[in-house]
Amino acid sequence: MSLIRVSNLFIGLPTFFDRNWKLKGQFNPHDFLVDNRKISIFFCGLVLITFTLLAFPSVCNAKYASFVIDSVSGQVRHSVNANTRNFPASLTKLMTLYLLFEAIEKKKFNLNSKLKVSYRASNQPASRLGLKPGQTITVREAIHALIIKSANDVATVVAEALAGKERRFALLMTAKARKLGMSRTIFRNASGLSHRGQMSTAKDMAKLTLHLINQYPKYYHYFSKKVFTFRGKRYRTHNKVLRHFPGAEGMKTGYIRASGYNLITTAKRNGHRLVGVIFGGNTARARDRHMKNLLNRAYAKVQTEKLLGISNKTKRANENNRALAPRGKKTDTSTKSIWGIQIGAFYTRKPAMKLARTLFRKHANLLNNGQISIMPLRKSRNRTLYRARILGIGMRTAYRACRILKQQRQACMPLRLPKTIQIASR
Repeated sequence: MSLIRVSNLFIGLPTFFDRNWKLKGQFNPHDFLVDNRKISIFFCGLVLITFTLLAFPSVCNAKYASFVIDSVSGQVRHSVNANTRNFPASLTKLMTLYLLFEAIEKKKFNLNSKLKVSYRASNQPASRLGLKPGQTITVREAIHALIIKSANDVATVVAEALAGKERRFALLMTAKARKLGMSRTIFRNASGLSHRGQMSTAKDMAKLTLHLINQYPKYYHYFSKKVFTFRGKRYRTHNKVLRHFPGAEGMKTGYIRASGYNLITTAKRNGHRLVGVIFGGNTARARDRHMKNLLNRAYAKVQTEKLLGISNKTKRANENNRALAPRGKKTDTSTKSIWGIQIGAFYTRKPAMKLARTLFRKHANLLNNGQISIMPLRKSRNRTLYRARILGIGMRTAYRACRILKQQRQACMPLRLPKTIQIASR
């Protein structure tokens, strides 16, 4: 039955009632053109419309959002609806991978460990590898399948291997999201399949991407893979930005009807990395084109050199740091990787130092072993960006400090710096 016929029934009803919905005179059923059969059709139509709207949300309901962040300085280069909750679709698999990498680092698995396929996992809808109950897949194969094929059956296999049940794994995903500062994200499954309660934001997904890069760099190369072969069948990535955008490194595409076309891209040019996130693209092609434009515009603004480290520029920067350090203290050279936090970037040195000292005093119990460092970064048009940092506090302290500071609405980004960098001691 067409929607027009149903709407005509609604239009006809008011002619028999006044403003207060009382009958106008004596009601003659023969005057009312809707017989019993038509009434049945009317209510069936209502049920059909209601079911369609609830079960199959339109792409038009997807909310557009985009976000680009500079992973070096922490500066936001572009932001539209970045905190608006949307359906993440297969971007969800980045958290599944995060927890898998964490389990590998904790020695619960290794890359050759075999994960068993359950009946439930084998019945997950496409996209999938088509695994059968009782089969196994290695952790390495699972990583490739999640990133390149975006296999939903593999996501469930990983979830069940890590938590027993996917529902329990989703709770772990949400708990981890909170620890990473993803305050507006809730996960209901490991794959990103449609669930009205599974929501995230462009900004939260950018945070997750940065945590993946910074905490698990040894696995980052997997995101740049374009093809993989599983049991004789070759799979190619859906990520055309990765294949065609100069400097693209990864990360993940996503689509369900309710979300529209989603994408996270990391790109690196001249040693400078940007992270871009798009939610709610109208088509895959339009989304990809938009991502390329966003990143190109961001790189045009940035035009930076490599992150200062071992060069003469680093030496001059460290000499400036020694001049700013309290008197009577020596400068020592760390022979190990240096972890710290970056809390802001300014075009003059004074506010950078002021912010660093203020936060250092305010959180002395947490940052007591750290050292303040103001690192200059030369930009285009002879301008210099001064990055306020507290270094030498260790990886765990760095991530903990950022969680606390972000709860106080203070920008913060964990850093791991080159082994030979010099820092001014307190």
